[in-house]
Amino acid sequence: MKKNFSIVMLFLTFFICGTSVFAEGVTVAQTNAHHFGFLTLLPPLLAIIFAFKTKNVVLSLFTGVFSGAFLLQLNGNNIIMTIIKAFNMVVKELLGSLADPWNAGVILQCLTIGGLVALISKMGGAKAIAQTLAKKAKSPKSAQILTWLLGIFIFFDDYANSLIVGPIMRPVSDKMKISREKLSFIVDATAAPIAGIAVISTWIGYELSLIKSGYESIGQNVATYNIFLSTIPYRFYNILILIFIVMTAIFLREFGPMFKAERRARTTGKVLSENAKPMSSSDNETLEPEKGIKLSMWNAIIPILVLIVTAFIGFYFNGYSAVINGDNTTYINVLKSSPLSFDALRITFGESDASIVLFTAALFASIVAMIMGRVQKIFTLGEAIDIWVNGIKSLVITGVILLLAWSLSSLIKQLGTANYLVALVLSTAIPKFILPSIIFISSAIVSFATGTSFGTMGILMPLTIPLAFAISPVNSFVVVCISAVLTGAIFGDHCSPISDTTILSSMGTSCDHMEHVKTQLYYALVVAGVSILFGYIPAGFGMPIYIILPFDILMIILIVRFIGKPVEQGEI
Repeated sequence: MKKNFSIVMLFLTFFICGTSVFAEGVTVAQTNAHHFGFLTLLPPLLAIIFAFKTKNVVLSLFTGVFSGAFLLQLNGNNIIMTIIKAFNMVVKELLGSLADPWNAGVILQCLTIGGLVALISKMGGAKAIAQTLAKKAKSPKSAQILTWLLGIFIFFDDYANSLIVGPIMRPVSDKMKISREKLSFIVDATAAPIAGIAVISTWIGYELSLIKSGYESIGQNVATYNIFLSTIPYRFYNILILIFIVMTAIFLREFGPMFKAERRARTTGKVLSENAKPMSSSDNETLEPEKGIKLSMWNAIIPILVLIVTAFIGFYFNGYSAVINGDNTTYINVLKSSPLSFDALRITFGESDASIVLFTAALFASIVAMIMGRVQKIFTLGEAIDIWVNGIKSLVITGVILLLAWSLSSLIKQLGTANYLVALVLSTAIPKFILPSIIFISSAIVSFATGTSFGTMGILMPLTIPLAFAISPVNSFVVVCISAVLTGAIFGDHCSPISDTTILSSMGTSCDHMEHVKTQLYYALVVAGVSILFGYIPAGFGMPIYIILPFDILMIILIVRFIGKPVEQGEI
């Protein structure tokens, strides 16, 4: 009881002071959050507002980055010196973002997969697999479900999902007159949601580490993986968005901006709007296979399988090396005693550096594709390299956008934007039943404003577990609150135009980024609304999950069926 009272007093102090109890090393962010107050929201707000108004993502992100640097460089300087110093800071942030090994790996991974897709296209593999899939996908309904299944199949990493499923299904969905906006939504909504709840993925190590440290902060040593498994049924947004995709495909009904996009595609055949600015050059004629080339699916299947298999092997050995060279004796003992067990796979995947592994896998798959094309005399080695480089060029803009997004995230962190938001949203007395919903909303707001689900999880999890335990020291209630953090971060990330996964989904499907954001936003908000009203609020009252989840799924089905309008009937 005394321990619980101490925890309550700790959070009362947090609420009154309007600051957060964060990990060591964030005192500068806390100071800036207190100093700048509401102004800490200016950079992400400017970036988001400009993105919707101008539809120019590069300009919008640069505006956000520069405004953040400007605030940090005020310090009594005159306006001219502040502008000069802010510009220099922007340059340093861009260089710092590029120098970060993870960021560099992600950019290299994107560019290399772009080169791989170009090689596959030139060999006729993409056209052959599109023709084969088109035979299976004989209608918009089956094409959408097939895209969904591929997204579920590539469960192990959200980046890989966006970069593989989009290019594969794009020709099929175009033929079926499915809008790029809808394709991009399906890809995006089967990337992070499935990776976040997969029992083996590149996410799980990070999620487990946050849960473990959260429980340790209240003096408990728990079976972390079992806690993670317990959260899965309560990950309402993740589960319901996957159900939502299938229902829109089965009923062929849409609403909001997606309805207009889908009706346009069906009635006019225009999968992109007239003023759209797709994020990659999917219609590059130089990547079309030469006339007379015998089209073979294996020219696509083999390089993609090489990519996936190499990635799986890479996740294992990269994670194995990280664990063996680390200081976690529990993990080390598991790998030494049973290196091929399920626990070993879970540990190694979670500890691996996904960006480096996927870059390596994509590079190796590209080499395999070059050799295949050379052996079949489709192109010479020199031509293969030129094709590969040409594929990379189409994705340079994605690299620029990612660098700006990461720079904005860095400046937002320095300003203490997340600290300010958390203190603002959670600085009230919270009844037990509403706490999971408040945590979900808080997680979504922080994730939307910062464009990072991982960062949001890292900020909120150390607060959530002690707070939930202080209000109700029942493990099932704490589990519900943990799930609210994890899935709320994914929801906010989905809605944010400055999120890297949102950007990659637009790129993988060659969709206009802001059109993807606008059409996806309506659907994400609806599913989030169901998650809160019919998910986290009943769960906060203690209603059993075997009643909540089926009812939520039923609500999603009813919404799509009765609010959605038939795409293939009537006028726009």
